[in-house]
Amino acid sequence: MRRTQSVARLLLVVSVVLLAGALAASGGPVPPRCTAPSARRVAVSPQATPTGAYRVGDLHTHTYLTDGSQSHAAVASKAFGRYRLDWLANSEHGGVASHDAAGRVLDPQWPRWRSLMEHSYPAVTSLRATYPTKRLVQGVEWNPPESDHASVGIVSNEPTAIADFEYRFDANDSDDSRPSLTKMNSSHADAIEAVRWLDENFGESSYVVLNHPSRRDRTSIEETRDLNNAAPDVVIGFEGIPGHQKSTVRGKYEYVTGSTRRTFGGADVWLAKVGGPWDALLGEGRRFWVFGNSDFHNTTGDFWPGQYTRTYSFADGEGYGDLVRGMRSGFGFVATGGIINGLSFRASSADTSATMGQTLEVAPGEDVTITARFRIPRAITDGPRPKLDHVDLIAGEVYGRATTGTPEYSATTNPTTHVETRFRGTKPWYGWSSSGSWVQRTYVLRDVDRDMYVRLRGSKRAPGVRNETDGSGNPIADTAAGTNTRDKAWADAWFYSNPIFIEVE
Repeated sequence: MRRTQSVARLLLVVSVVLLAGALAASGGPVPPRCTAPSARRVAVSPQATPTGAYRVGDLHTHTYLTDGSQSHAAVASKAFGRYRLDWLANSEHGGVASHDAAGRVLDPQWPRWRSLMEHSYPAVTSLRATYPTKRLVQGVEWNPPESDHASVGIVSNEPTAIADFEYRFDANDSDDSRPSLTKMNSSHADAIEAVRWLDENFGESSYVVLNHPSRRDRTSIEETRDLNNAAPDVVIGFEGIPGHQKSTVRGKYEYVTGSTRRTFGGADVWLAKVGGPWDALLGEGRRFWVFGNSDFHNTTGDFWPGQYTRTYSFADGEGYGDLVRGMRSGFGFVATGGIINGLSFRASSADTSATMGQTLEVAPGEDVTITARFRIPRAITDGPRPKLDHVDLIAGEVYGRATTGTPEYSATTNPTTHVETRFRGTKPWYGWSSSGSWVQRTYVLRDVDRDMYVRLRGSKRAPGVRNETDGSGNPIADTAAGTNTRDKAWADAWFYSNPIFIEVE
């Protein structure tokens, strides 16, 4: 852990509090510094009480329709019944459908847009009636031209909107039976038009999340910046915790020598590397968030939705629009292996505070207090007893947007990002009461003099565990531990928060 010129004279205020169960889970050069973008800038009173709650879900699952081995009903039963998710998205491959919703072979195969309308959406609608308090989104796993997959959802004008999107913009959709709709599915420029179409037509009700960006190294940082520039309120983040977590090769990443096609503690390198691609994007001030999913296909290599990986998004209400706004807000975190099930993370100055996804505005030289409270459950539905070894506070500078065509636009690193401090007890933390145990720690940033962000990373692993973590606590490539198993995944649990931005006025 190192100190940089980002923040002068940082002081650790040791404040450890265990509160038993009473509370509810509520690579390249550094660009020149310039004004950070102001999108979704929010500063709130430290006395303000959130009116909503965390909604826990999974936005990347498959069924019989494409290459899954279970029905819509079976996936929903596990997700909503056994693992108690609040929301779920059916997001299967674009292109063609090989089976109907009951698993019967389609010969010939159907265009995926038609399958969405006549097979998938009716199944989704039926399940909404079965689970009226849950939210089930009809999405699609988009094949963007020249890039890897992305989860797309549109929670209005169903199912026509999502079917039209797939027909027009999916690179694997070769059907041309709808001449009234122009196909734009052959180039990166078409992918940009696709997200613009979402923004212009369903700007309040759609989302795009880039899936497993390093699995095949087909998602470039430049393309990501292009898509986020074109529709920043729609292209909202990436799948930092990919699915297939109990596959023999964790995440099913297609490793080749010299590549980054590996997971690290179950996370894509975009997320796992401190100062890596995600931090490069945050260093531009982009509101670009982390998500985690099961990518459920079958029980051989995949955990059920909600069984191992859970995305927590804070929403003010229980409707579909509330869900999308919650995902867009950045107020949330991802966790694997039940390591935590509650998080309060705030940055406060003299009279204001901000949480994840928000921006705290401070005067030059002002002190900022970071307060992190995390809840460790006593037990989870499956898997071993949760344990939290330590939590890292990660900090980096925000220096403004890179310009298209410059070396900075291709940068995949943020050299200013570092682990600022580590929160750790004298022994690992466990949940002791039936509703879990809360731990609180506080850190003070003295004399903040430039724009920055802070985020959290927590691990079940101690630093320096052979083939698992390095001496600084960073996850090592999962291939170092040999063939992956279900038990290895449970033993290697992590959580990651979205950032809080701090802007010096």
